[in-house]
Amino acid sequence: MSAIIDVRHVNKAFGGLRVINDCSLQVEEGAITGLIGPNGAGKSTLFNIMAGALPLDSGEIRFDGEDITNRPADQLFHRGLLRTFQIAHEFSNLTALENLMMVPPRQAGESLFATWLKPGQVRREEDEVRRRALEVIDFIGLHHVRNELAGNLSGGQKKLLELGRTMMTDAKVVLLDEIAAGVNRTLLGDLIGNIERLNREMGYTFLVIEHDMEMIARLCDPVIVLAQGSVMVEGSIAEIQNNPEVIEAYFGSPAA
Repeated sequence: MSAIIDVRHVNKAFGGLRVINDCSLQVEEGAITGLIGPNGAGKSTLFNIMAGALPLDSGEIRFDGEDITNRPADQLFHRGLLRTFQIAHEFSNLTALENLMMVPPRQAGESLFATWLKPGQVRREEDEVRRRALEVIDFIGLHHVRNELAGNLSGGQKKLLELGRTMMTDAKVVLLDEIAAGVNRTLLGDLIGNIERLNREMGYTFLVIEHDMEMIARLCDPVIVLAQGSVMVEGSIAEIQNNPEVIEAYFGSPAA
């Protein structure tokens, strides 16, 4: 495998405090890579930089061989780099199905001109998007709530819907930010299964921030540990769990 994301010597400071400190890491194409670390390690800040939501101060990020340093999020979306959030960002007054149908870019129905002058094209395209959305909602196991307002879904169902939205476009890499947070164990099993299927059957590459070590152990290889804005160590989950430096970073004292 080759690196699809290459983060090189990235730095980011807020108010004089360096949150990301000469951080370098690679995400291999086709892998599910874990990104863990204690609170305040800089994980979400690094995600925001990689996803185009925050500018970096120095360094470089390459995606599929292309320099994407400080590219805006919408450009990265069109190139296939997507992210989810710790708190789901659904359109609460649209149904679950409509939330999925909103995702594909450049739909003809977005143009008032096309709506007036090309209604047939708009209908055909909308029918195709609806067909795709129904396939996705079946895949993620939410068919029974497809016509429910997204704002009424449970926290776990909203996380499944977020994952489904990544399937409505040509995603290459998905950054998952604590997708297990607030999800009950039953729906968490569904989430993990869907991530595995997307990786195995559709070739998705994932970079996963997560505090649930059972989820990391099941899904991720390799695992990267971030501490004080820098990569501390990278390896298998077994190597990480038995590393004295990692134990000290998490618990504040050397390993016994």
